[in-house]
Amino acid sequence: MLRNLICLVLIVLMPAALLASDSAGAMLRGQGPVWLNGKLLPGSSAIFPGDLIQTQPESVGTVEASGSSVIVMPNSLVKFAGTSVSLEHGVVSVGTSQGMVARTGELVATPSSSKWTEFELSDANGVIQVVARKGELRVDCGKNTVSLSEGEQVSPDDSGKCRKRRRSGGAPMAAHGSIYTDPYVQGGVLAGGGVIICLLLCSSSKPFVSQWKP
Repeated sequence: MLRNLICLVLIVLMPAALLASDSAGAMLRGQGPVWLNGKLLPGSSAIFPGDLIQTQPESVGTVEASGSSVIVMPNSLVKFAGTSVSLEHGVVSVGTSQGMVARTGELVATPSSSKWTEFELSDANGVIQVVARKGELRVDCGKNTVSLSEGEQVSPDDSGKCRKRRRSGGAPMAAHGSIYTDPYVQGGVLAGGGVIICLLLCSSSKPFVSQWKP
């Protein structure tokens, strides 16, 4: 009976684990109180396109997708869209080799190549700004499009045109996540381990020995 119960639980959990590793989804982890779709995040959770992430002044959220990492800085509101993120207010730092796009209002920031690219998008107190940390970006401000190289930043003016300049200094981006944080790897390990456990328990010919009825 115990074997059957464990197998049933694994059968129910495996599809959920595989679903979380789908390319359209990602994993969200929080440091401090982070809200996901209006509910307090219980440490970590799978997220999918359309989900809203909100951090508090003392918290940070980290989104790990396949080939991309997004850090939601304190006091920010972000909508996850699978291959892009939409910033409502606050700051997001993006690292990607999969062309992850970041937008706020009319402004859209897009990596120029499939090489690992790091950039930061902020929308605070009515001021929008994009900073290129590594690699090159194309930034569309609505009225025109400019290219950003490492160390450059851009802000739209009142007319909606991009105005860029060099940036002096600034905090570095977080390092690229390891393979162990990739949702594909996590889902594969969980699914594979569950199948092995289930096979061992369900196919075992040795009966379960109760300590109460030897």
